[in-house]
Amino acid sequence: MTKFMHHQTTTPTKTVDVTNIEEPRAARWLFASKAASWIWLIVRLWLGYEWINAGASKLWGAESAAFWRSGLGVKGFTLGAIAESKGPHAQVSYGWWVAILRHGVLPHYLLVARVDAIAELVIGIALVLGAFSAIAAFFGLALNFTYVFSGAVSTNPVFIILGIGIVLAWRNAGWLGLDRYLLPRMGTPWQHQRALPTQDPISRDSTN
Repeated sequence: MTKFMHHQTTTPTKTVDVTNIEEPRAARWLFASKAASWIWLIVRLWLGYEWINAGASKLWGAESAAFWRSGLGVKGFTLGAIAESKGPHAQVSYGWWVAILRHGVLPHYLLVARVDAIAELVIGIALVLGAFSAIAAFFGLALNFTYVFSGAVSTNPVFIILGIGIVLAWRNAGWLGLDRYLLPRMGTPWQHQRALPTQDPISRDSTN
């Protein structure tokens, strides 16, 4: 449960004012409860399978020749996106993105193709295992937006919606997965802390 607390702590030198805003109950249930983790398990498994399938196809499957071996798939995709940036009904609207494609991707299309294939596979495995699910979903979103910026729609809107959901549900999306054990080691979000009693600074000073 996310909370923003409101209280004031007065010291001889400064006052700290913190505001506490409650999370809506529905959002708290969907994005933070253990009960909703079953929903995110289904989302993770489906989305992870799709990423694994895409990456494996580029590494060892039907798309291997165009991506892992030659990179011509990325080269053709990039040239097509650059071509679609011209004309009154251009599919690629951002000049800065066209510059990245022309000067960043095109000269290194084989490297980009191989990184893309490996990234898709790793993202998929992480989502299926529930290992740093929100981080995996974030990088998946980054890939999805590169495709969308390049004029490719396909299944990207669905991937984006589900990916955003997993990022928002970072607290419970991987509860039925490795995140249940990994995230507490990072100090969040399921550790239980006991508040230690503290003495008011003014009272402490008055006793000296």
